[in-house]
Amino acid sequence: MILQAKDIFKTYGELQILKGVSLEVQKGEVVSIVGASGAGKSTLLHIIGTLDTPDKGYLSLNGQELHKLNEKKLSDFRNRNIGFVFQFHHLLPEFTALENVSIPGYIAGAPQKMVEKRALELLERLGVADRAMHKPSALSGGEQQRISVARALINNPAIILADEPSGNLDSENAASLHRLFFDLRDSMQQTFIIVTHNEELASISDRTIHMRDGLIYE
Repeated sequence: MILQAKDIFKTYGELQILKGVSLEVQKGEVVSIVGASGAGKSTLLHIIGTLDTPDKGYLSLNGQELHKLNEKKLSDFRNRNIGFVFQFHHLLPEFTALENVSIPGYIAGAPQKMVEKRALELLERLGVADRAMHKPSALSGGEQQRISVARALINNPAIILADEPSGNLDSENAASLHRLFFDLRDSMQQTFIIVTHNEELASISDRTIHMRDGLIYE
């Protein structure tokens, strides 16, 4: 099991967002989380990704109990073990595609040559190696999102968390991105948790989790 979350609660002010969510995910699973806006999907994803902390509950990822880590160790753990793909790619505009993909590897302290070699291999695998020296402004939306997937993969993460990853893409690029996730699952045993409103992606996932009013209904 790559992820175990038990009785996760989260409140913002007077608003209770998560009301005791429990979830287990196995290595190599593609899990979609669906539900109406305000159901708690993105909040749960941010807590799993250690970008936010639960008010109470237990969270273990890749064998590490996350509540036992201080802020610096948690930051290091996040960089090495969790890849993120967002609706808006969050590529840094002043850097090339290759540099954007390499940044998490540099942060992890890996040697520059090794990081850039892996970054180029990933860009090749994702079909955008010919765009390596281009800055984001010179890339299409589909290319930018593939660059962001390569960036998420650079440190061989235990899990990739994606929040509406195809929400900003046309139907052809969205379908291509979805196929890419399953190719990575099949070839690399990569695990994905994906918050999505895309019914096609949810229908082809290994498992779809429905959230409503801060609770899970599988």
